Amino acid sequence: MAAGERLLFGVVHLLPLPGSPRFSDRGAVEVRALTDAAALVAGGLDGFVVENFGDAPFFGDRVPASTIAEMTALTERIRVAVGPEPLIGVNVLRNDARAALAIAAATGADFIRVNVHVGVMVTDQGALEGRAAETLRERGASGVEILADVAVKHATPPAGFDLDQSAKDTAYRGLADGLIVTGSGTGEATSLARLERVRRAVPDRPLFVGSGARAETLVDLLAIADGVIVGTSVKRDGRVDQPVDEARVRALVATRAAAR
Repeated sequence: MAAGERLLFGVVHLLPLPGSPRFSDRGAVEVRALTDAAALVAGGLDGFVVENFGDAPFFGDRVPASTIAEMTALTERIRVAVGPEPLIGVNVLRNDARAALAIAAATGADFIRVNVHVGVMVTDQGALEGRAAETLRERGASGVEILADVAVKHATPPAGFDLDQSAKDTAYRGLADGLIVTGSGTGEATSLARLERVRRAVPDRPLFVGSGARAETLVDLLAIADGVIVGTSVKRDGRVDQPVDEARVRALVATRAAAR
């Protein structure tokens, strides 16, 4: 990925996986995952992130081996179904970058998302600490890119937090390949002012919007960012718990032409 590409990524929000509190049926998990991935690709997106969204409440750090196994199997089935062209990312919630790298390496995925790559954020899982040193060494020469959040959603920064410095640290000390800026929560709009601050602080890394993107706001967002990761607004009725709506995906893709 490079700056200026204007990439549009969706999210395959996995239903609760085996072992998580709300798990009910493995077959239903696979069907939804494959159906959503197909709709995102058919609608014209450049790729998507596979994420264990249904596993709340999340482990703060390391997830169980069963979660890694299930996500690896599902990501592999998705890759076979959609073919080699779409870019695929992996996000193991809440912050298990090591697991995400393992899944990506095993399935040929292109990138991972890391919610807290450097520094500390206070979340509903407690204080999450970035593990950039471990993550970069774990990646090795695999070629898997790391997209890292700056002041991630569903989290509170510590006292004295500086957004500009955090962005610089994430890119230049944590060596993230790209940065993500979000709103306060899932589906919440990303502030253009915050996006501009991160862009000014780190002008030489791809910058993505990580929440709240809609067809109506896409042109303004892509005037600053290099791409968006969109989940809620391309679901049926704009509800995160619903399947992907291909018509909504196509509307978002059509809007990108104006941004270009």
